[in-house]
Amino acid sequence: MAKQSIFGRIAQLAKANINAMIDSAEDPQRMLDQMVRDYTENIREAESAVAQTIGNLRLLEKDHAEDLQEAGQWGNKALAASNKADEFRAAGKEGEAEKFDNLAKVALQRQIQSENEARGAEPQIASQTETVEKLKQGLNSMRGKLQELSTKRDELAARQKTVQAQSQVQDALKSFDVLDPTSEVSRFEDKIRREEARVAGQQELADSSLDRQFEALESMGQQTEIEARLAALKNGGSTKNGENIVSAEEV
Repeated sequence: MAKQSIFGRIAQLAKANINAMIDSAEDPQRMLDQMVRDYTENIREAESAVAQTIGNLRLLEKDHAEDLQEAGQWGNKALAASNKADEFRAAGKEGEAEKFDNLAKVALQRQIQSENEARGAEPQIASQTETVEKLKQGLNSMRGKLQELSTKRDELAARQKTVQAQSQVQDALKSFDVLDPTSEVSRFEDKIRREEARVAGQQELADSSLDRQFEALESMGQQTEIEARLAALKNGGSTKNGENIVSAEEV
């Protein structure tokens, strides 16, 4: 009963549909980790049970071989006793011949008993041998599934890391889009342009104010010259080529 239970568990685990289990899992990574642990533990337990089953089979085979060996030995003893009885009978010693014939009969009886024991163990040995072969196949299948699980787990972990890295890169690219007019870089550029325009306007304003000051200065100079000439006229002088002419009498 225990052997059937072991075999059933091995067969069930070996037939597990890994892909379907992964698809139905909420967290495939964690599920695979747990499955690897469970499979490893089940394989360890199954190996121990199969080893015990193999040990029992080897004991049966050993007992069977010993029964056959004993049957052969009892057959040899029966033959030796029968030959001895024939020798005594040929010598006219019927009593001694009868004694050794009886010994031959006992040896033949033991031979038959050993042969029956060996023959009775053969069906059990055949059944145990078949069970052991199935258990070995199941274990090999489980080991293959464990390898498949480990490979899928590692592949899934690598793919998950790749997806996370790609997602981070995409997020970084979106946040650093220099062509976006609403981005920080564009706003900073606009701010600099406005500052440059303000400074240019101040410079232009300063230049225009300086020109007006020079124009006013020239206008004041011309007015001063007019006032000077008017004063000279009043004093009896005359002007020529912009210079005051003083009369000989003033000299």
